[in-house]
Amino acid sequence: MTETLSNAGESAPPKRRYAPLAANENREDYSLRFAAHSFRKWSPFVVATTALGGIAYLADFAIGASIVLSYGFTSGVLAILAAAVVIFATGVPIAAACAKSGVDMDLLTRGAGFGYFGSTLTSLVYASFTVIFFSLEGSIMGQAFELALGIPLPVGYLLATLIVLPFALYGMGAVAKMQTWTQPLWIAGLVLPFVVVLVREPGKFAEFTHFGGTEGAGAGFSAVGFGFGMGVALSLIGQIGEQADYLRFMPEKTAENKWSWWAAVLAAGPGWVVLGAAKQIGGALLAFLALGVVGKTHALEPIAPYLEAVKPALGPVALTFAALFVVVSQIKINTTNAYSGSLSFANFFSRVLHRHPGRVWYVLVNCGIALALMEFGAFGFLNKILGFYSNVAIAWIGAVCADLVIAKPLGLSPRYIEFKRAYLHKINPVGFGSMLVASAVSIVAYFGAFGEFPAAFSPLLALVIAIVLVPTLAVATKGKYYLARENTVAAPGADLRATHTCSACGDPYELPDVADCAKQDGPICSLCCTLDSTCHDVCQTTGPVALGLPTVRPA
Repeated sequence: MTETLSNAGESAPPKRRYAPLAANENREDYSLRFAAHSFRKWSPFVVATTALGGIAYLADFAIGASIVLSYGFTSGVLAILAAAVVIFATGVPIAAACAKSGVDMDLLTRGAGFGYFGSTLTSLVYASFTVIFFSLEGSIMGQAFELALGIPLPVGYLLATLIVLPFALYGMGAVAKMQTWTQPLWIAGLVLPFVVVLVREPGKFAEFTHFGGTEGAGAGFSAVGFGFGMGVALSLIGQIGEQADYLRFMPEKTAENKWSWWAAVLAAGPGWVVLGAAKQIGGALLAFLALGVVGKTHALEPIAPYLEAVKPALGPVALTFAALFVVVSQIKINTTNAYSGSLSFANFFSRVLHRHPGRVWYVLVNCGIALALMEFGAFGFLNKILGFYSNVAIAWIGAVCADLVIAKPLGLSPRYIEFKRAYLHKINPVGFGSMLVASAVSIVAYFGAFGEFPAAFSPLLALVIAIVLVPTLAVATKGKYYLARENTVAAPGADLRATHTCSACGDPYELPDVADCAKQDGPICSLCCTLDSTCHDVCQTTGPVALGLPTVRPA
């Protein structure tokens, strides 16, 4: 059993007892909850550093190389930059909302137009993102093990999976320390190959700008190549979810810290794509330089071009340093992939099964699926996987962004983020419907039903459809599917830091994590509310229930 109900005495109501792993918030990290103010003990700088540590991935190198080798310098680089602009613009409101409200991407999606069960689909979309990129990054680490140590790829993939488990299992505390300690080495390793090229062969940068790719695209601009390249780069739009998983631990914004707060949110939220785009272009440059030496296949594997670039400076230790850089990079990012994936899988299964054994079990689920993809050779289908995935991911992000930027300011949806089951309809057609329509149309376009040009720009088609449909459906439905009933508990002026004892499990939780429960006839925490399989949502047809006094102030 993942959690049980027991009687403390004949007159006492039954209390829910969680499995030890689920009850330990130092490992759980409030995985299915509002991140309590009392838990957010890190400074904006530490949160930002931890979040930015998660973008150490070298898939950027491979993605950039794949785009430019396929479509040439001009179309490829412009595609990368255009995708970065879209990702940054959609990431700003999402990052700010998660940091302000103390919720992760899944909880945000619930209250941003998808409904309680509607967001289960996006949980799988997000989980797919973490699995796909875990497998790609693990493949790169496996390639490094093979090149440096002669370890066969299947064994290297297994090692690449096992090595991140200790960090992902222990949550934010362990992740923050690991990301901080490894940051100097990673930054030095990232900059080194480009410094070497600049010093030894500065003319190669100009030569790169005339590169026409390896498939006859040419160095000039091609609208179709630009569109397909942009679609591949836009597959990274889901990265904002991983950034938000850390940004929910931002301290409360105050008059004293507002400048550092906003700097951290922008840098660690949408700001990741600035470095991400630079890494994609840098990866393409290194692949171009190594193409004649290692061939096209190995030019797409970051370890080989990186090694060729640093060899002149490091000589006999070049291979060791290159392998170390790759391993450190992959540990940094795959810890984030495993951590974020566990949150998403936990959110999905808790709603479907009404069970929660603990976030750490879903770390194993995430890593297990990713390992299977590695062993099946997912890295060899990089462009196809990411090009298809971006159609669904961008429809989801576009719908959430439209709710935050258009619907909420216009009063078409509640101005706050409501994520608790007690107050939400199962399905909200505004966000959920917009995503389904946008992704369906764009996928059909991607497979060529409307011709080559719409196929190339199918992700942008998904984005536009989602953004237009959200306010349209919000007006058409009069916003009535956002809330099943008003949340009268967290009324304006309420003390959000005050805690109430959950009548189901007996533990205290801060007010934003508490609902009034008709079945319990008192306060209930959001997770107990999620896991109740017998209440049949009676609270949504019953009037508000008084939480009762006294409330408990945190120590």
